[in-house]
Amino acid sequence: MSEANPERAIDRGEGTEAGRSAHSIHFDIFTLFPSMFCGPLSESILKRAQEKGLLSVALHDIRAYTTDRHHICDDTPYGGGGGMIMKPEPIFRAVETVLTGPPGWQLAPEDAFVNLPPWDPETPAPLPAEVPIILLTPQGRRLNQAIVTELSHFRRLALICGRYEGVDERVRTQLVSDEISIGDYVLSGGELAAMVLVDAITRLVPGVLGYAEGAQQDSHSPGLGGLLEGPQYTRPYSFRGEQVPDILLSGHHGHVARWRREQALLRTLQRRPDLLQTVNLSDEDRTFLRRHGWQPEMGEGEQERDADQ
Repeated sequence: MSEANPERAIDRGEGTEAGRSAHSIHFDIFTLFPSMFCGPLSESILKRAQEKGLLSVALHDIRAYTTDRHHICDDTPYGGGGGMIMKPEPIFRAVETVLTGPPGWQLAPEDAFVNLPPWDPETPAPLPAEVPIILLTPQGRRLNQAIVTELSHFRRLALICGRYEGVDERVRTQLVSDEISIGDYVLSGGELAAMVLVDAITRLVPGVLGYAEGAQQDSHSPGLGGLLEGPQYTRPYSFRGEQVPDILLSGHHGHVARWRREQALLRTLQRRPDLLQTVNLSDEDRTFLRRHGWQPEMGEGEQERDADQ
């Protein structure tokens, strides 16, 4: 949760398992480039989720909420400097107009610019406490699977896509309730980050994936305890001289499960050893990892325990 706007607390009542029964999710996305979302939203899993009624997305053109002659959404920064800053008024008007309406409401194209619902720039609108308003920004908390799971419990989320050199700071301090970054790098805008967030969250909505447990067995998922997923194989048995490990054809479910656990441990050790510091490891896991060169960072108590072993 962003510390910039502590007064706008988010109601997390939908976070219970009971609250997720017959769960569907709605995204309101605020952007200067709504057409960028056409491809990702009209293909594959996201398309099927919408057809099943498990996902709905409303794209809101921030520019449509401007009333000046040239429909200006950006301006030069106070104090000088390169680039342009997104103005606060169009963003506030778009978000407050949409979120005070029901999920799915959109401004009719013929009403853009000229027939906007009433809005008072000096009076904050009463926004629904149960709807996170998320700014996609490289300054936000870095996205991980735990955050995706947290956000998947909500039924409605608002995503604001920044552009240019960013948004006026008052958007952060007075409007948004959270700020998310998808990594330590800079994109041209928040649209691609918003697409990532929509996809990652939608996968966790019950009924979206064909295999119900699929999302719980991916890398970083709770089903793997935060580990990376190990190697996967399918037909043919042999390809270019490399065969499928025979244990996967053994039919012994216990041995297969242990092999997969060990492969997940090994892959995590090789590619993301930092993750092992927070994973709940059994004694068997630790023994396996040490055989492959793992040297954990241990406190005194753990060192004494290992010495006893």
